[in-house]
Amino acid sequence: MADIVLGIGTSHSPLLNSPAEDYPKHAAIDAAGRKLLDRNGRPCTYGELLEKADPSIKAQIEPAVLEQRAAQCTANIARLSRELADARLDALIVIGDDQHEQFFDDNMPAILIYWGDKIENNPLHMDEDAPQFWRKARSQYHVAAQSRDYPVDAKLGLHLIERLIDQGFDISQSKRLSKEHGEGHAFGFVHQRMMTDDTIIPIVPVALNTYFPPNQPRPSRCYALGKAIRAAVRGADGDARVGILASGGLSHFTVDEDLDRAVLDACKRNDGEALCSIPVEKLNSGSSEIRNWITVAGAAAHLKSDWQDYVPCYRSAAGTGCGMGFAVWK
Repeated sequence: MADIVLGIGTSHSPLLNSPAEDYPKHAAIDAAGRKLLDRNGRPCTYGELLEKADPSIKAQIEPAVLEQRAAQCTANIARLSRELADARLDALIVIGDDQHEQFFDDNMPAILIYWGDKIENNPLHMDEDAPQFWRKARSQYHVAAQSRDYPVDAKLGLHLIERLIDQGFDISQSKRLSKEHGEGHAFGFVHQRMMTDDTIIPIVPVALNTYFPPNQPRPSRCYALGKAIRAAVRGADGDARVGILASGGLSHFTVDEDLDRAVLDACKRNDGEALCSIPVEKLNSGSSEIRNWITVAGAAAHLKSDWQDYVPCYRSAAGTGCGMGFAVWK
């Protein structure tokens, strides 16, 4: 019988491809007018965040601390890459999101499964005046010089679509990407940072609309989707070893350590009720990608929490940055 034998959660922030000395450059973007939300999900300015920020954050943006935390994140990604390779998977379901890479206001599916035979990763076109630090940060998602195709388990993708529809989920589907961008950042991160040429695993991309109202799946729906994905995998022919990976999160662009630690603790305790009860107003902007973790937690509920790490990567005294989460279920 096929089954999900491995669950992984990983952040995919551009900070993960940035040296510590570049963190202040990202902070400058925050201060210059990035759209920010406070910890309650309300729109706010950088100045308002700075005024209310915990003074202890200043010590967490000292160069030595930034270097240590950046190194810790890099080591965590390497650990997850080894977990993927060691699991001997036949396929990897990647739960990610699309941020106007393939889907826009003319068509914004709440839940979409891609089941083409392959998926393209194309060079990222950036403005000529884009600073070098930003080019480097974004390069973790895309090949540098030319397009590359990665394998997709199309058979499993189709099976998931059909079985999830049988279970009451209205699944959108795609067999090709219409925009030249190629695969979105959530999936490109997995290919570029978590796999090597020797460890490429066919994936099934599942794109949730975590980011854009009004049709964001609610936390309870995400958890139920994860449970339904596992049931569908178990109904597949053969004895495939399947993994499932949450790409994105945790809180950003305003770091919310309480939220992040609550999510990780609920995953560790296999507490589906707690995950389903997260207030939706906290799951907007970058923090919306926590939905991907909730989905994987549902799919991996039969597994044990094997390892977790949390790195609050602040980059400004206002508390902006990204709560980096890493987890394994097996």
